[in-house]
Amino acid sequence: MENLAIYEKARSVPENAKKKISGGRLNGKTDINPMWRIKMLTELFGPCGIGWYYKTVRQWIETYGEEAAAFVNIELYFRKDGEWSQPVSGTGGSMFAAKERGGIYVSDECFKMAATDAISVACKQLGIGADVYWEADSTKYSAVCGNEGPITRKGQGEPQQLQEVIRELSRTGYTETSVCRTYKINSLSEMSELQVRDFLKKIKNVPDREAG
Repeated sequence: MENLAIYEKARSVPENAKKKISGGRLNGKTDINPMWRIKMLTELFGPCGIGWYYKTVRQWIETYGEEAAAFVNIELYFRKDGEWSQPVSGTGGSMFAAKERGGIYVSDECFKMAATDAISVACKQLGIGADVYWEADSTKYSAVCGNEGPITRKGQGEPQQLQEVIRELSRTGYTETSVCRTYKINSLSEMSELQVRDFLKKIKNVPDREAG
């Protein structure tokens, strides 16, 4: 569909542009190289300043006790079919003054880092890197690989069968995303009973991921 043209072109992130985050509140999440987003914007629309650009709308500092964080609001614009888009808004943040063991550390690059973060937020709304965000985001209807708890769902398959699907994903190393693409659904919770049976039949002969 034409409406998904940009989304589909930019949704997949190459492995060399991804990095797993270790430690902190984002432990286990995936970070995307910011230059990859710039590359995608350039591929989609042309060089910065010609096919796309952004404007800084606001910069400010928020203080929290002895610490302070910098925030930036931007508006991203792109040219498509000879016309400029409406603004795509993005807000980003980065620490300005962080309390560490040796005292307060002050960053002189906080606004630059906050602007980079804001660009990533705006790009996300265009679908750039969508597959990474899709896997990271969870909803009350999403079945998470390896989760042995009860499933809240709105599909047609039986909960017990969906638990079998999840166990098979964990065993083989297949991802929820790959299953959703195969059956053209948004989450495992939308699998019909026939789809569940088809999946379980196909995957039963796939070896354990440890065996590979």
